[in-house]
Amino acid sequence: MTRRWEIDALRGLMLVLMTLTHLPTRFSDPTGQPFGFVSAAEGFVMLSGYMAGMVYTRRARQKGDASIPGAFLRRALKIYLCQAGLLLFLFTLIAMVGLMARQEAVTNLLSFYLAHPVQAFVSGMLLIYNPPLLDILPMYILLMLVSPLVLLHGLHRGWGGVMGMSLLLWLAAQFDLFHLLYDRMASASRWAWIPFAELGSFKLFAWQFLWVLGLWMGASGAEDGPTAGWDFPRWMVNAALAIAAVMLVWRHAVGQVPFAEPNALNLLFDKWQLGPMRLINYCALLVLVMHFGPWLKTRLPRVAALETLGKASLPVFCTHLLLALVALTIFGSSTPERPVWIDVVILAATLGVLYAVAWGSLRIDAQAAEARKKLAARRISRRGPGHAPAA
Repeated sequence: MTRRWEIDALRGLMLVLMTLTHLPTRFSDPTGQPFGFVSAAEGFVMLSGYMAGMVYTRRARQKGDASIPGAFLRRALKIYLCQAGLLLFLFTLIAMVGLMARQEAVTNLLSFYLAHPVQAFVSGMLLIYNPPLLDILPMYILLMLVSPLVLLHGLHRGWGGVMGMSLLLWLAAQFDLFHLLYDRMASASRWAWIPFAELGSFKLFAWQFLWVLGLWMGASGAEDGPTAGWDFPRWMVNAALAIAAVMLVWRHAVGQVPFAEPNALNLLFDKWQLGPMRLINYCALLVLVMHFGPWLKTRLPRVAALETLGKASLPVFCTHLLLALVALTIFGSSTPERPVWIDVVILAATLGVLYAVAWGSLRIDAQAAEARKKLAARRISRRGPGHAPAA
C-alpha cells in the first residue's frame, strides 16, 4: 500500500510523547498528557488499529479472506517475541543490576517477580503477569488475535453490531465487572492466581474500544478512501472545540489529576480504565484532527524525523521501553535534586538512539525487500518469458 506520511508522523509524535513520559526525568510530568486529559497511548492504540484495519482490509480484497487470520497471527507472533525479549531483559540484567545497586525504582517495579520468580516468569511468558511499562504489548497481542474475527465480521455483516458490543465491553469495564469476575474465579480455583493488580495497568476490556474504533475507521478508509464519510456537522466541530479547549486549560492549570486526591470524580478521567470523561476528551480531539487534518496537511511542514520513527513503530517502541528501564536502573526515579543537564542528556541520548534504530530498521527492511525482488526476478528468468505473470 502507498504510505500516508501524516499517519507515520502522528505515530512518530506519539512515540516521542511516550518516551518523554516513560523516561525518569523532570520532563515526564509537564509533557504527559499535553493536549488535555488524554495521553499518547490512546492515540497510538487507535492509530495502530486504524493501520491494521486499512492494511488487512486491502489484503482481504487482494488475496481473499483466508489470508487474514494468518497475517494477523504472524504479526502477533512478532510482537510476542518482542515482549518475551523485553521480559527476559527485565528479569535478568535489569533485576540483577537493580538488586546489586539497591535501586528502589527497580525493586518496586519488580516486587511480584522478586517475591515469586518462577510463577512470575511463567505467567509473564503466558502474558498473564505484566509488570509496569511492559503491559501494553500483551494487550496488542490479544487484540491482534481477535482482530481477524472482528474485521471479517465488520466487512461482511456491517460494523454496527461490532461497535455496539465493543461499547458494552467498555461500559462493563467502567463498573469493574471483570475485576469482580476475576476475584470469583480466583476464589473458586485450587490454583494460585496472579493478583489482579499484576495483570497490567491497562484494562483490556476498556481499551479494546479504541482499537476496534480504529479498526473500523481503517477498514472504511481502505474501501472508500481515507476521508470519505467523515464530514462532521458544524455543531459537532464547535462542541469538540469547546470540550478540547476546556480540557486543555484545565489540565495545564491543575496538573494531570483533575481533582485533588482523594476524590472519586477522578475515576471519570482514569487512564487505565479509559474513564468516560477521558474518552469524551479523546473523541473531541479526534473530531478536530479529522476535520482540520486535510487543511493542516497542506500547510504544516513535514517532519522527516517523526515520519521515520512512525514507519518503524514496533522496533522504536520496544527500544524506548528498553532505554527507559536502563535509565531507571542507572538513575532511579526523577528527583528535583538531580542536575538539569543530566536529564537533558538522558532525553537527547534516548531520542538519538531511537532515531538510529528507526533508520537502521527501515534500511534493513528495504534491503530485504530488494533481495526478495531480485530472487523473484531470477525465478521468473529461469522459467522463461512464457511463465512470467500477466500484467
